[in-house]
Amino acid sequence: MIIFGTRGYLHQLAILTMVCGWCGNPAAHTLRKRVTKFTLFFIPLFPFSTKYATQCTFCGGERQIPKEQADQLLAQAHAGQDGNPHGTAQQQPGYAPPGQNPYQN
Repeated sequence: MIIFGTRGYLHQLAILTMVCGWCGNPAAHTLRKRVTKFTLFFIPLFPFSTKYATQCTFCGGERQIPKEQADQLLAQAHAGQDGNPHGTAQQQPGYAPPGQNPYQN
């Protein structure tokens, strides 16, 4: 009998201060990387899915982002911070629930 499946790994890459696209508050956001690996006999062999997301620590809103944008946010976090992963970014590219504009006061 062959036992196979998947296993997910969650890595926190940085903490950024941005204006949330969901609630509109300036708050800390965690930049996360989720890697799903194929396993054989409970041994992870190779990754077959990698996704990046930001999550607001104020409202809990989460937004999937492409790898290029995650790399850019990570570079902003490290720019001028001497390797400190707790950096600041100007504005989270907003996504609001239907009928709400995150850029209105």
